[in-house]
Amino acid sequence: MDRHIEAFLEMLAAERGGAKLTLDAYRNDLRQVDAFLQPRGATLVAATSDDLRGYLATLAAARRAPGTSARRLSALRQFYRFLVLEKVRRDDPTAALDGPRLRRPLPKVLVADDAEKLIAAARAKDGAEGVRLLCLIELLYGGGLRVSELVTLTVAAARRDPRFLVVRGKGGKERLVPLGRPARRALDAYLAVRDRFLKDDTESRWLFPSRGAEGHLTRRRCGQLVAGLARETGLKVSPHVLRHAFASHLVDRGADLRSVQEMLGHADIATTQIYTHVQSERLRRLVNEAHPLARKK
Repeated sequence: MDRHIEAFLEMLAAERGGAKLTLDAYRNDLRQVDAFLQPRGATLVAATSDDLRGYLATLAAARRAPGTSARRLSALRQFYRFLVLEKVRRDDPTAALDGPRLRRPLPKVLVADDAEKLIAAARAKDGAEGVRLLCLIELLYGGGLRVSELVTLTVAAARRDPRFLVVRGKGGKERLVPLGRPARRALDAYLAVRDRFLKDDTESRWLFPSRGAEGHLTRRRCGQLVAGLARETGLKVSPHVLRHAFASHLVDRGADLRSVQEMLGHADIATTQIYTHVQSERLRRLVNEAHPLARKK
């Protein structure tokens, strides 16, 4: 079984530029389906539509989120299409399966005042740790980076052009992210103290080096630093919330969706359009709370 899964993942990596996190998620999903099927006398490679329908029904009975079922069904669809192309199977058992209906939730965002409050709290921190924390916040909110993109930035990418960051996003695709003056100042200040985070004064290619096994700040540690600062200011914030705030505040102030799409690194503009819904929902709440007719009973 594992050789079929690994061959499928190798294809995704080679032909579609699948990111490591995506490949790991698919591997885990497919192994979980196989673990469900084996005690029932079936295998992942030979599963029927009824076998897979039973697995999805189990997820629904366990009240797993519709997004979880949809993601696993997506992994299964791609896996069986691969097996058909490789002539391992003649049919695709997922062709007869319907996915769960998804209602895309609106992203959680900060209002601009809370973002300013978070930045002010970071700016008040002392020492090299404080300088690094401010830089992390400024790049997440000022550049709209994914946390995985942020922690894997290289020094060369940050020093190439003071007006931009060269970011390697999903699928290894590079994009230019413009930097505003506050973000650039925070980055320059951090570069001046970066050597203090190097292990035994050795050089590192990473912008945010770490003494850990990966050699750079981890996604988890970055999330902890952001969440810790947010708690101090009475907020609940993650790196992804800052990315959402970056996009929402741009759309609120009239930025066109195509530009926001490019800065976020979205492959499909439909993904970016969620921020127009965020704006619409905010305006609806504003009318309901502030308009005198809306408050009439």
